Amino acid sequence: MIVVKTEAEALDLRARIEKRESFEDLARKHSIDPSANAGGFLGAVVLTDLRKEYQDGLLGLHPGEISPILRVGEQYVLLELLTEEETRWQTQNDAARQAFQLGQNLEAEQFLLAAIREAEHFGPQDSRLGASLNSLAVLYFAQGNYAAAEPLYKRALAIAEKALGPEHPDLSTSLNNLAELYYAQGNYAAAEPFYKRALAIREKALGPVHPDVGTSLNNLAEVYHAQGNYATAEPLHKRALTIREKALGPEHPDVSVSLNNLAGLYQGQGNYAAAEPLYKRALAIREKALGAEHAEVGASLINLAALYRDQGNYAAAEPLYKRALAIAEKAFGPEHPNVGATLVNLAGLYHDQGNYAAAEPLYTEPLYKRALAIMEKTLGPDHPNVGTSLLNLALLYENLRNYTAAEPLYQRALGIAEKALGPEHPDVGAGLVNLALFYQDQ
Repeated sequence: MIVVKTEAEALDLRARIEKRESFEDLARKHSIDPSANAGGFLGAVVLTDLRKEYQDGLLGLHPGEISPILRVGEQYVLLELLTEEETRWQTQNDAARQAFQLGQNLEAEQFLLAAIREAEHFGPQDSRLGASLNSLAVLYFAQGNYAAAEPLYKRALAIAEKALGPEHPDLSTSLNNLAELYYAQGNYAAAEPFYKRALAIREKALGPVHPDVGTSLNNLAEVYHAQGNYATAEPLHKRALTIREKALGPEHPDVSVSLNNLAGLYQGQGNYAAAEPLYKRALAIREKALGAEHAEVGASLINLAALYRDQGNYAAAEPLYKRALAIAEKAFGPEHPNVGATLVNLAGLYHDQGNYAAAEPLYTEPLYKRALAIMEKTLGPDHPNVGTSLLNLALLYENLRNYTAAEPLYQRALGIAEKALGPEHPDVGAGLVNLALFYQDQ
């Protein structure tokens, strides 16, 4: 079921469905009924249990057909009568969605595999198959199982291109998914063309100031930022910020994302004076919109603390890290990786001050080894984040004068950075400096 406020919108959606756009996707995007989250799916119902307007609209309808536009009060309704096969497929998808939202990943996977088996009966290029493949890829991506996600994303993209055409706005979602996967793996060269194509599609279909264009600009800017190409990234971040402020208002949480990203770019260049007011504004937006104990507020606190830490302003950074730690423990529980990451940040602050006595309970070998093991398992042995974990552990060994243990970690971290980012990236330069200082200390 799709419910909208105007007849004109209903006419447009019905025409798009007749052109083979997905009823489910359109329901998610445009329906104002609570069933929109489930793609308009109402489940198996008894006809006589429905209100009279719906019964009349379904009268004489065959499975797979769309009802005429129904006027129900002040709203306009479209109904689709599903076949038994479609009902089974939709039921599996809906169950998977609910399981995923509850964090029941194993159950969600089984439901999606069943949905894919059902969708295979619709044909190898059917959009419903593509939707289920994409959902399973999203699940695997969330679990850090990138090797399993990639072929599913690719197949879903191929189906979407054939069903919708190469310039359809909905295709940008599939392109972004695949680009995000490559970005998470540190494969920025592979991510860039997909983000560029998604941006071009959205600009052409939606106009240059649509919020979705702002999202694409931000994504592409982050690729350039990660590659150390600050001059190319900055105008994209600024344009994304302008679009979001104009379209969403200056205090929308999405504006805080652009503020944080632009601040991070300036911080990476050592332009702390430009970064600080942006981080502060982002923090204020999140506190007001989300509440003082929201996880995103904790993330903003960490960003601002890291800025102060980079400047050597440890007195300003410490209370921010401590507050972020309290938020993370409350939001995620004491054993969550986000809590561990915040502990490492706080311990690193003490380390920077030479306060090893305070750091010792937090800045420990088991913590770094555990972090390294998690990164290698979820991201693969050559991901840039693995290199960061190797550097943390190497630095700990160096401080303990265990040079034999530290040296291969520094060397491996440098090799990862060179492979993932290229020999001219700033992080490679930093790795060379780390290794040179290590040899000097001996």
